[in-house]
Amino acid sequence: MSFTVIIPARYASSRFPGKPLADLAGKPMVQHVYERALESEADRVIIATDDQRIADVATGFGAEVCMTSADHPSGTDRLQEVVKLQGFYADDIVVNVQGDEPLVPPRVINQVAHNLKAEPTASIATLSEPIEDVEALLNPNVVKVVSDAKGRALYFSRAPMPWPRDQFNTEEGRQRMPQGFSWQRHIGIYAYRVKLLNDFVTWPPAPLEETECLEQLRAMWNGAQIHVALADELPPAGVDTPEDLERIRQLLESQA
Repeated sequence: MSFTVIIPARYASSRFPGKPLADLAGKPMVQHVYERALESEADRVIIATDDQRIADVATGFGAEVCMTSADHPSGTDRLQEVVKLQGFYADDIVVNVQGDEPLVPPRVINQVAHNLKAEPTASIATLSEPIEDVEALLNPNVVKVVSDAKGRALYFSRAPMPWPRDQFNTEEGRQRMPQGFSWQRHIGIYAYRVKLLNDFVTWPPAPLEETECLEQLRAMWNGAQIHVALADELPPAGVDTPEDLERIRQLLESQA
């Protein structure tokens, strides 16, 4: 099947300025992401950036680069500018791979693209993994997703859902993982149909999105269907801080 990977890469970051160019095992981090994406089945891999420094480095290692506006409020808006500039068709599929995911498995890139292709009523496909400890279930930084019997997302939230009423009625009950349901953590890799991206940038932020600070709720608010599946391979955590970069660096060294 045909799909394109787009890697948004911003230089500005409050917690880690210049993150895409940070050295990781002798290469800029964004190059690791790019090379992982090349190992997928994608027809094209495009790095989307608003910074000439990133563009120069990316073209230096042979990447296709698309320069985008510096004023986008989200990565989704940046993706939409790329598909507009590149003349993508409405039914084309693009996979958003974040520029701070240097160990993203090519297998999961393929998985979301294939899942979206196989679900003609869905506009977005994404992945999840089981939550196995109560600390993660209660952690608002761990985004949870609930889907129906056909893998269609019902809701995304930072709160534990569904709420195990009987067990969590007590403080003692909230100290252990409830049984009887497979709680799921959302994994933030997405495949989109281009029509959804074009529609998305015309929609104002939705009340649910603003309440939870979860952008995918804007799509659901406007009736878009999101397909969710268990990841075939669990991607390692990405890089948000210099400490994360050091963790990934040590992991790569241990695998060398």
